[in-house]
Amino acid sequence: MLLRNSLHEQVLDRWGLAIVQGDYPVGARVALGDAVTGVSASRTVAREATRVLEALGLVEVRRKLGAVVAPSEQWNAFDPLVIGWQLASTNVAAQIQWIAEVRSALEPAAAALAAQRSTPEHWAALTEAAIGLVKYSRAADGPDYLAADVVFHRTLLTASGNPMFAALGPSVEAVLRGRTAGGLMPQLADARAVRLHGDVAAAVSAGDAAGAAAAMREIVAEAAQAARAALPPA
Repeated sequence: MLLRNSLHEQVLDRWGLAIVQGDYPVGARVALGDAVTGVSASRTVAREATRVLEALGLVEVRRKLGAVVAPSEQWNAFDPLVIGWQLASTNVAAQIQWIAEVRSALEPAAAALAAQRSTPEHWAALTEAAIGLVKYSRAADGPDYLAADVVFHRTLLTASGNPMFAALGPSVEAVLRGRTAGGLMPQLADARAVRLHGDVAAAVSAGDAAGAAAAMREIVAEAAQAARAALPPA
C-alpha cells in the first residue's frame, strides 16, 4: 500500500508501480494521461517524477520520444523506492523470493562479522531492540514492532564494521516497512523468530560468529515463509 501524499509523490508512485509490475513493457513511452495509469498532473510535476525514475534506472529519456521504460537489468533494485513498489505490486511473490535470497546471502555474513567487530554500544542496541520485539510481539503488524525490527537489522549491518553492509541499511529497512505496509506481517509474531533475534544479539556480544550467522539465517528464512503465507491465494 502506497500512502505518500504530495502530487509529485503520487505521480511517481503510480508510474513506478506500473513499471515494476510490467504494465508498461520495455521500450514503452511513459506519459501524462496515458491509458496505463491515467495520471493527470502539470508538466513540472511530470518532469520531476521522470527525473527520479531516470535516476533509478527505470526509464531512459530519448530525444523526441521522452521517457521510455528501461530493461529491468538497469533498475536500481536496492533503492528503497523500487523495493517499496515491488512489494506493492502484482509481482510481490517473486519479490519476496528475491529478497529472501539476497538477505540469506548477506545478513548471516554481516552477523558473523558483527560478532568479531561490534562494540558494547552495538550490543546494547541489539539487545534493546530484541527486547522490543518481545514486548510488541502481539502486535507484530504495528509500528512499534516495526520500529524495533528496523533498529535491530540496521544496527547489525552497521556492527559488521563493513561500510558496504552498512550502506544496505536503507534497503533492508524498505523491505521491513514494505512488508508491514503490504499486510504481509502477522498480528502475532512467531515466537521462535522473536527468540532468534535475542539469540543473534547474545551471539554477537559473546563473539560467537558461527552462532550469530546460523540464527540470522533462520530469521531470514522464517521472514520469507511468513510473508509468503500472508499472500492471498493465487
